[in-house]
Amino acid sequence: MKLSFREKMGYGFGDLGNNFMFDLGQLYLLKFYTDVLGINPAIGGLVFLVSKIADAFVDTSVGTYLDSRTKIGKRGKFRPFILFGTVPLFLLTICTFLSPHLAGNGKVVWAFATYIIFNAAYSVVNIPYGSLAAAMTQDSVQRTSLSSFRMAGSYLGGLVTGMSTIPIVLMFSNPSVGYPVAIGIMGVCGMICHYICYKNVKEHIVVPRKPGEKVPFAKVFKSLLTNRPLIGVLLVFIFSIGTQFLKQAVQIYYLQYNLGDIKLISQLVFIVFIFQLLAILSAPGLTKKMGKKNVYILGLFISAGADLLNYFLPTSIINFDILWCIGTFGLSLGGAVSWAMISDCIEYNEWKTGERTEGIIYSTCSFARKVSQALAGFIPGIVLAAIGYVPNATQSAGTLAGIRQLMFLYPAMGTGITILVLLFIYNLSDKRYNEILGELNYKRGNKSTVA
Repeated sequence: MKLSFREKMGYGFGDLGNNFMFDLGQLYLLKFYTDVLGINPAIGGLVFLVSKIADAFVDTSVGTYLDSRTKIGKRGKFRPFILFGTVPLFLLTICTFLSPHLAGNGKVVWAFATYIIFNAAYSVVNIPYGSLAAAMTQDSVQRTSLSSFRMAGSYLGGLVTGMSTIPIVLMFSNPSVGYPVAIGIMGVCGMICHYICYKNVKEHIVVPRKPGEKVPFAKVFKSLLTNRPLIGVLLVFIFSIGTQFLKQAVQIYYLQYNLGDIKLISQLVFIVFIFQLLAILSAPGLTKKMGKKNVYILGLFISAGADLLNYFLPTSIINFDILWCIGTFGLSLGGAVSWAMISDCIEYNEWKTGERTEGIIYSTCSFARKVSQALAGFIPGIVLAAIGYVPNATQSAGTLAGIRQLMFLYPAMGTGITILVLLFIYNLSDKRYNEILGELNYKRGNKSTVA
């Protein structure tokens, strides 16, 4: 079925709300840990690693609970979690950017505790939100369009947080005050966006589960291991999204020390948003001609080429801005189709096993995403410590070279691995998906209803 513009826009607002809270951690939390909370960069990286891996198991639990629900109220299977989970998420977002006066290892304990709990709260909102797409439409083109709206919301959230957070923080002489104020403002915007999403989306695809009917976890796990497209998507998320998060974590260090002006982030984020928007507007048309997989590969080649040129060419603001925007366009092409690929894997799994498990499959993909986020936070922290990074000081030539490698060389390597995964592991073309969907709808008969 064809989704209305209102539903697509409402769905996009969901990820806009997510990123008003989530992007803050990816963009600024490591910097906050090292420069405001005052903990060692390696410990800050370890906070990301432990928290994200722990949260990956929370994702699986949330997904399993969603798929086990049999009493579905008028609000639907997934929408209530977006509505009722947003306030706790807002409060915990602020907590992660507080710097209490604690002695000894108290600040390290605070960082671990607040970020682990924040990630759990984010899972309660984000897993149902991501699973919702498969319940809205089964049309491949509509899913790509829905994915594009989601990415538009994500990128717009990145634009606003990227342009606004640091300027708000700098309005205060004490960053330990500035950060909570800025994060609080972003969080309020996030809650409003979540409510808009809840009010404007509808779950059209309803596949009821009988009361008391349970799918053994061993059976579910086995089905996931035999879902080759899903395995491909999981690896794509680990390497491609990991690349994106790594660049986000490092860019503030690169701008401050290699280019000499941390305020450039506001200008850069705005320019980057324009190229992200061009990518998501281009994705649906390119997908019709090339298919999701080929669009993703094309974007990855563009991104890797731009990163390598940025690494080998002389350091300058002009070179950086131009190539960073080109690389962003390429990486955003992949992002615009990635969520549609997850939804396709849900139908593939149902076709192959007879079980529809939106929550479990999406939470499995979220697990891979959390692994990528963990590595993207852990690797910079470890490398910054190894290369001798000193907060708020002039960095040595070796440290500047290390930051440059983190910014460009590591991401280019991750992008190259992603291309290989798409070429040799992910094997679900759009044509084959449509064939599977036709067979699946025939098998379903009267088991499912379309609202």
